[in-house]
Parts: sequence; structure tokens; C-alpha cells
Amino acid sequence: MTATRVPRRDHAVATRRSSFSAGDRVFRAVSVTAATVVLVAMAAIAVFLVIRSVPAIRQDTTNFLTTRAWLPEEARPIFGIAALLFHTVVTSALAMIIAVPVAVGVALFTTFYAPRRLSAGLGYLVDLLAAVPSVIYGLWGFFFLAPNITGLTLWLSRWLGWTGIVHYRLNNTPNNLSDLTAGVVLAIMILPIVSSITREVFRQVPRDQVEAALAIGATRWEMIRTAVLPFGRSGVVSAAILGLGRALGETLAVAIILAPAYTISVHLTEGGGITFASNIALKYSEASELGIGALLGSGLCLFAITLGVNFGAQLLIRRRKEA
Repeated sequence: MTATRVPRRDHAVATRRSSFSAGDRVFRAVSVTAATVVLVAMAAIAVFLVIRSVPAIRQDTTNFLTTRAWLPEEARPIFGIAALLFHTVVTSALAMIIAVPVAVGVALFTTFYAPRRLSAGLGYLVDLLAAVPSVIYGLWGFFFLAPNITGLTLWLSRWLGWTGIVHYRLNNTPNNLSDLTAGVVLAIMILPIVSSITREVFRQVPRDQVEAALAIGATRWEMIRTAVLPFGRSGVVSAAILGLGRALGETLAVAIILAPAYTISVHLTEGGGITFASNIALKYSEASELGIGALLGSGLCLFAITLGVNFGAQLLIRRRKEA
């Protein structure tokens, strides 16, 4: 009997398939390992913060969540995160309100309106903002933006003062070292992050959808509204959340602009304030063991807020995809 020979072509195909399956197994193992390392690192950070902060929080003689003072070195320790949480949320919210519309506009202009050369140059300039150190932004905000933003803040006080948010009271001298100035600086800092990711998302819009919208007589804006924005909505949300994470954790720029003040005021143009990150940076070098535990407790709260924001954004994106 003669042995059955496997054709060379079939043998080559089988060899290629086996090599592909081996490569897939290696890639799967590397991916699973990387994801596991990230989860383990996050869990380790959370466990460390809990272990180091809980004993200090137990020694707090007031409510850690509602107290505005930060005096862990006193005989009766008093410290809380109320003011830290307020100014962190306010400055980050202002940064998002300013930066996200501008970033989306820049991304749309560079992707669908600007000529190719102008688009590449403008995109490069916007991305270059991410290379500027935080301390430079802080110094620029302190020495340049604050003295020159008085006209804008007085204009806001004149026309929106009835809201009570940007109203200058008679006994308040406008020094502009306030949450509003810090929010503007944070908006400039997160602008390249949101703009870069949004621009890449818009570039992934299927070309046939864009051409089909234009072919049926839609204007450029109608094409963007009906084809581009629905496709890139989840990407824009993800970019905004990444920018928010940067704003929540910014330290030096906010510490330079805002004078440390553990107060809560809805007047965004009044000076003084402090955030989670800036409080940790300013108090760590002089803190005792109890003070370090208190700072780690505030860091745990910031960690929980960041995780909550990211999980909420992922849930929102998932629901929109299902819809």
C-alpha cells in the first residue's frame, strides 16, 4: 500500500494556522497578564490607603466628611474633607465646562473644515500644550492670567451677578486668585488631552457615511450632526473623562494659584480655596504620623471619586451602545 501524501499547499496552510494559533495564545497570555497587573496594582493602592488612613480617621474628633478645618496636629485632632471636596469639584467642573466644547470644536475644525496643512499645524500646536510643565501653568496663571482677567470677572459680575456665583460683594477686592482662575488654567491643561482623543475618534468615522450625507444634499454641519457626532459620542465622553481625571489630580498649578483656605463659598470669583491634591502637596512635608494618615485618607477619597467617575462614564457609554 502506498502512503497518502499531504499536498504541499495544505501542509503550508496547516503550518500557518498553527503558527497563528500559537501567536494568538501568546498575545492572549500577555494581554491577560497586563490586565491582571493593572487590577492588582489598583487593589494594592486601595488596600494601602485604607490601612494607613482608617486609624487616623478614627482619631478625628469631628466628622471627617463635613468638617472644613485641617488641624491634625492639635491635641484634639480636627480635620475633614468638606472644603477639599468642594473646591476640587468646582475647579474641575469649571475646567470641563470650558475645555470640552473648545476641544470638540478644535477637533471638528481640524478634521472636517481646515485645509490639510493648517489642520496638521493646528493639531500639533494644541497637542504641544500637553508638554508644558504644570508649574509653568501655575506661574502663568498667578502672574499673568489673574491680573488680566479682572475685566472679564467684573463683566460677569455685572451681567450674572444676580446668580450669586460670580458676584463681587462690596467688602471683597478682586484679586482673581480664585476657583474661576484655577478652572481656566485647568481647562487649558486638559484641552490637548480631550482634543487629541476626540480628533482621532472623529477620524475613525466611516467615510461612506460622511460622503452619503453630503451626497443627499446635507450641509457640512448637518453631516457632522447626523453622521459624525452620533458615531463619536462614546469617544468624546471617554476623552472628557480622561481630562477630568487630569483636572481632579492636578497639584502644582492649583497650589500656586489658590491661597490655602478651608472655606466653602459659592462665589467663584473670591480668593482662597484648596483641593485634595494641593492640600497633600502643601501639608505632607510638615505632617506628623497622624497628619500623614489624614492626608492619605483624603487621598483615598480622591481615589474613590476618580474610580466612581470612570465607572459611571463606562456605564453611560455601555447603555448608549445598547440603545
